[in-house]
Amino acid sequence: MVRAGVSLKATVLCLLAWAGLATADRVYIHPFHLLFLSKSSCEQLEKAAAEVPRDPAFTPVPIQAKTSPVDEEALRDQLALATRKLEREDSLRAKDVGMLANFMGFRMYKALKETRSTSGRALLSPTALFGTLASFYLGALDPTARKLQVFLGVPEDQNCTSRLDGHKVLSALQTIQGLLVAQGGAGGQARLLLSTVVGRFTAPGLRLQRPFVQSLGLFAPVVLPRSLDMSTDPDLATEKINRFMQAVTGWKMNRPLRGLSADSTLLFNTYVHFQATMKGFSLLAAPREFWVDNGTSVLVHMLSGTGTFRHWSDAQNNFSVTSVPLGQSACLLLIQPHGTSDLGQAEALAFQHDFSSWMKTQPPRAIRLTLPQLVLQGSYDLQDLLTQVKLPTLLGPEQNLGKISDANLRVGKVLNSVLFELKAAGGEQPTEPALQPQGPKALEVTLNSPFLFAVYEKDTTALHFLGRVVNPQSAA
Repeated sequence: MVRAGVSLKATVLCLLAWAGLATADRVYIHPFHLLFLSKSSCEQLEKAAAEVPRDPAFTPVPIQAKTSPVDEEALRDQLALATRKLEREDSLRAKDVGMLANFMGFRMYKALKETRSTSGRALLSPTALFGTLASFYLGALDPTARKLQVFLGVPEDQNCTSRLDGHKVLSALQTIQGLLVAQGGAGGQARLLLSTVVGRFTAPGLRLQRPFVQSLGLFAPVVLPRSLDMSTDPDLATEKINRFMQAVTGWKMNRPLRGLSADSTLLFNTYVHFQATMKGFSLLAAPREFWVDNGTSVLVHMLSGTGTFRHWSDAQNNFSVTSVPLGQSACLLLIQPHGTSDLGQAEALAFQHDFSSWMKTQPPRAIRLTLPQLVLQGSYDLQDLLTQVKLPTLLGPEQNLGKISDANLRVGKVLNSVLFELKAAGGEQPTEPALQPQGPKALEVTLNSPFLFAVYEKDTTALHFLGRVVNPQSAA
């Protein structure tokens, strides 16, 4: 029986995974049948398999072809519009995919930490990562499709109606993205932008299946198939791709694509930009000290504002949590260790707590919050993370991606790049909340040492971003 809703308790179970999810394959047992192929869809697939196939393939244009820059305001409006007439099943699918993306995100966050210094920054988008893998699932044939479905977190048997419908999954991801931006800014909290761009780069002459590329529009409003020679001079090909994506997005990424392999025939690069303009916050006039460790500080620009937030301090485990509303259903969770050397402990323990009970028992209160102005960048190759979780061949030479191309594809880099920004609304000053004359003064909360954060949307239980900030000036 499908549950009518998924409470925050389900998200807490996902949050627990941040601390304890093992690298072995995990399948979350849940009736995900709303995401499966219907009986009629299976019949259509059987009929199509018996017919002479059409040839809807096309050859991507060369990368030199000009493309208009991304209009992020238009993308935001497009995502918000897609959520205005949601059916009940649409909402339930979005919750299911949100849960799956959370589990996948925590698993890969753990792998990302293990590939990098524990003292460095980490930044990951669970929804973008899940969308990338779901896109490959949409383009896969067995046995690759079966392996990808299990890795996405859904068990299946030999029946067609136990197979994920890739279009339903990507449509649910579109709903998840749309609800974040549509409800961000509601109640005067923050204005949110969320833009996803996919670059699909192929060897010259390689043909892509048009239905597959068109379906990706559910996950990424901007999909750019382009061809270029990656075999003769991989470094030059890398430079061309970086220049192209910079021109299209306008986003300044300090860690673009690098280390391209000469035998690659397909690259799948996902670029995500998130920006929250925090109303009621202003940029402090002078930089302030941010303590990287007990003996090292750097000067950074800080935002400060006063509002009604939820705050909880765990004295036993030496960390505190502040929840800052970003809209009707979205919030920014800020987790701060009580000591600069306690970040690892907080990362291991913070999400073991029952946040559903905490949200009920901790009333909002007046808080003056000061935190760094964030312009964070994270970039990682999904192939490296798959190797870390002991699945190096999932997208390797033996994969079957016949719905992407009839060619024998060799997947190279599968890049996920994130640009995450928190900034103050222009010209606005921090506002003091309306307090009773005998009421308590606003609690001072200052994040001037390493901390963790997450962007959470409660309607779908989706965690859009997970991150660790050790030095706001360094790259992820």
